[in-house]
Amino acid sequence: MEKDLSLNRLIEEVIMLARQQAKGKPSRLRLSKHTMALLDSIGQVDMSNKQADATLPGRNENVDAPPVVISETEKSMEKRTIQINTFPGSGELAAVAVEVADCRKCPLGDLRKNPVPGEGNPNAALVFVGEAPGADEDRTGRPFVGRAGQLLTDIIVKGMKMEREEVFICNVLKCRPPENRTPNPEEVFQCEPYLLRQLDAIKPKVICALGATAAQTLLKTNTPIKNLRGIWHNYHGIPFRVTYHPAYLLRNPPDKAKTWEDVKEIMRLLRGEITPKI
Repeated sequence: MEKDLSLNRLIEEVIMLARQQAKGKPSRLRLSKHTMALLDSIGQVDMSNKQADATLPGRNENVDAPPVVISETEKSMEKRTIQINTFPGSGELAAVAVEVADCRKCPLGDLRKNPVPGEGNPNAALVFVGEAPGADEDRTGRPFVGRAGQLLTDIIVKGMKMEREEVFICNVLKCRPPENRTPNPEEVFQCEPYLLRQLDAIKPKVICALGATAAQTLLKTNTPIKNLRGIWHNYHGIPFRVTYHPAYLLRNPPDKAKTWEDVKEIMRLLRGEITPKI
């Protein structure tokens, strides 16, 4: 009985110390919500017993304890939970996101700040596919943010009269290449299977490739984008349309009219007005 009481007091001491250090300015440690929940569940009874504090011998609230180091395993588990919560109701998309978070198949996995698996409706009729994450995406872990992302959102919301959450948005690569360079063949080879699994899980009615690199990568061609636009393609049995990347449109506003023509064709397909021969 005395041994159990000592153990409970020790657990309570750890919890209290962790909270004190985490509330410091600056914080001396970061505990994941999972770790905190585990500690609370173990020491729940004693945490509600205020008299226990007074009976602990040698307590010193001002002791400067060394920072607690959170293990790489715990960090990985926290990332996994975040990614899984990104895709509620879609087990395969969640599984892909978890694998992307742990992926080190090419050097980009060690260079990134955050993986960018994609986001949106797991049952989307329309999937937008770009080339690779940029600096803003690498920082936030979300696809198509920043100025280019805002333009894509405007195309979806103002042009297509849809919500961004209705579609799915991702990239061929799930990690940012240094200096936003063009993805190399090895990176595409290692990363494209994630995209294929995502598309197989979503089963969209149509894919829209954003930019020459995304289109050429997926269609396995060197054909210029001006020749890829304006016609329907086939990507693993899914109707596939090519248009300009939003970042390109920011530099070349006159081509927004051409993108609008591409978007109108996609909308016609989504409304069931056309059935492309692919």
